[in-house]
Amino acid sequence: MHPVRVFLIAAAVVALGVTTGSAQPAFGPQGAEGEPNRLQQWLVPSPDPATPAHAVLFRPPGDGPFPLVLIAHATTQNVLRRAQMPQPEYRALAAWLVARGYAVLVPERLGHGATGGKYLEDQGGCDDADYAKSGRATADEIASAAGFVRNQPFIRPGGMVVIGHSAGAWGALALASEDPRDIAVIIAFAPGRGGHANDFPNQVCAPHTLVSAAGAFGKAAHVKVTWLVAANDSYFSPALSKQLADAFRNAGGQVDFRALPAYGSEGHWLPETEAGVRLAGPDLDRALKPRSPTPAKKR
Repeated sequence: MHPVRVFLIAAAVVALGVTTGSAQPAFGPQGAEGEPNRLQQWLVPSPDPATPAHAVLFRPPGDGPFPLVLIAHATTQNVLRRAQMPQPEYRALAAWLVARGYAVLVPERLGHGATGGKYLEDQGGCDDADYAKSGRATADEIASAAGFVRNQPFIRPGGMVVIGHSAGAWGALALASEDPRDIAVIIAFAPGRGGHANDFPNQVCAPHTLVSAAGAFGKAAHVKVTWLVAANDSYFSPALSKQLADAFRNAGGQVDFRALPAYGSEGHWLPETEAGVRLAGPDLDRALKPRSPTPAKKR
């Protein structure tokens, strides 16, 4: 069975109330809603049964049901930086989505910040990086979190939207092998691994291996990917990103590749700010148009 499917089923079992022991922390909300956009801390499953993942959930007003968007965050190979990472929230992007009627989940993956635990996405050394393995590990983490939240009564059944950023987007490419009834839309902001090799901009570890892995993801893909990259992205340049997207497409995947204008001093962080989300807004609207819900009425 496909490993992503295994985790979706496992997460659904947890959602039905099956627990692994009394020491297991309770999944679900971990406090009251706040601002902005009903911000609420959650614990959700991860591939490690002993380590729940911290997450932030945003929702429109009302009871729903709302279609679900999951945002998959960027990462780093540096152990200290990962441990010190603040909880990813992507507030500007989440606000943009909530205004359009979506519930938005931003889970923190294993090996990062408050979630901690073993880092499953390790790509290995620069010269012998295993990008396909790291991408599939990220995909499994996304699926574990999504499988639980998709069973909540305020979430609309049917295909969800996955928006990934950098390594999170790389994992989203691996998820393109899923049934479109489970994942309807994938939006990938500058997907890749190994960028800023040895902390040098515009240097990527084993780029040919990265291209090969993109082709492997494309060969199994069933879900269309909207691929976005800023003109001044120094992690994965538009030229390299185009090579990756072409490899994904030539292997059989569907890609709408879009090179966006330069953003600030470093285009790689475009989806993390309000100005960046405005810049990407027309392309986000285009990608989401086939399944855009009616915005919820305020109460």
